[in-house]
Amino acid sequence: MARKVKRRSNIFSQVFTLLCAVVFVYSSYSFVTIYFEYKHNREVLAEAQELYQPTNVQENPVSLRESFEDLQEINEDIIGWIQIKDTMINYPVLQTTDNVYYLDRNYKLETSRAGSIFADYRNDFSKKDRHIILYGHRMKDQSMFQQLTNYLDEDFFNKHRIVYFDTLYRSYDAIVFSAYKTTTDFDYIKTEFENDESFATFIQEIREKSHIVSDEVVTEEDQILTLSTCDYSLDRDKGRLVVHAKLIER
Repeated sequence: MARKVKRRSNIFSQVFTLLCAVVFVYSSYSFVTIYFEYKHNREVLAEAQELYQPTNVQENPVSLRESFEDLQEINEDIIGWIQIKDTMINYPVLQTTDNVYYLDRNYKLETSRAGSIFADYRNDFSKKDRHIILYGHRMKDQSMFQQLTNYLDEDFFNKHRIVYFDTLYRSYDAIVFSAYKTTTDFDYIKTEFENDESFATFIQEIREKSHIVSDEVVTEEDQILTLSTCDYSLDRDKGRLVVHAKLIER
């Protein structure tokens, strides 16, 4: 009887040890895989940063600006650039016919966990849309739109009010006036408004939601830029972190 108990104990111990080894190997593999994915993403974006040459010169609004010529040779979906001082946000902006394609692809069209920063497919950059929306993931290595969370800190908010936003046709200083957490139940990504009054109402709604009060004047005559990323603190699937800014053409 004692031998059977001992044998069972040994078998259980061996199985447990094997399971631990499998879990360790799998965890190590996953960690290494993610590490190299992050590393590759940083390298690919660094290549784009070398190709992009910002300029404040306003050219013909229906012709391509020189800043983007080299990048467009790689991918014609590159329609802009966004940069925020003292953050890792210094990236090309892409746009295609939906809001899904670049969730898991970089600007070289490679499969990427980090995806790309991309514009809402409804925006038309050859025109002066009232509301331009950019989306991006929040990566654990602080890349993509992870550091937008800094705008919930009052000191950072006040010191980093200007977001540099460049497009194929125009360049802007975007002045941040609102930042908050919400869910997709609130329609903060409207691109069509019935009239000036409905746009003014929308601006008032997003101002009131802000975690930090701003004295920036924003009216229905302004263009606004919205930066959107996920936020898991409110809801795993529907939670969002949102930053709004007023666009001032350079």
